[in-house]
Amino acid sequence: MKVLNLRCAGDHAFEGWFASEDDFNAQAASSAIACPLCGSTEISRLPSAPRLNVSRQGPPPAETGQGMQMTLQSQWMRVVRQVMNSTEDVGDRFAEEARRIHYGEVEERGIRGRASSEDAEALREEGIEVVALPLPDALKGSIQ
Repeated sequence: MKVLNLRCAGDHAFEGWFASEDDFNAQAASSAIACPLCGSTEISRLPSAPRLNVSRQGPPPAETGQGMQMTLQSQWMRVVRQVMNSTEDVGDRFAEEARRIHYGEVEERGIRGRASSEDAEALREEGIEVVALPLPDALKGSIQ
């Protein structure tokens, strides 16, 4: 198993696990690897070195720029998981379902789905709170 450090065109760093170097190359060539944050399939491999356990000199990884970025990405993914696990996906019926909940036609519950910017603005004008949480296609299925 090879664990590679990867980066997408949006400058998001993440790890990828592959059976072999050939497996990584084949998946990269067929755009089968997608950034877990933005869904970009324009992926590059970052240089990596074997990890050596030596006394630490300098700041801990979380205090470095890359460490901080990884921490923020991890926190964002945790929030996305929580939202997806605690809401019902109503798809393109989001605006309609949000109104039904707001006006008491159906039981109140957490929902998520797709709405145009015009629909979202109309909902806000009716006093219905709407929060946009853009999700890349890679996260719309099961979250690993």
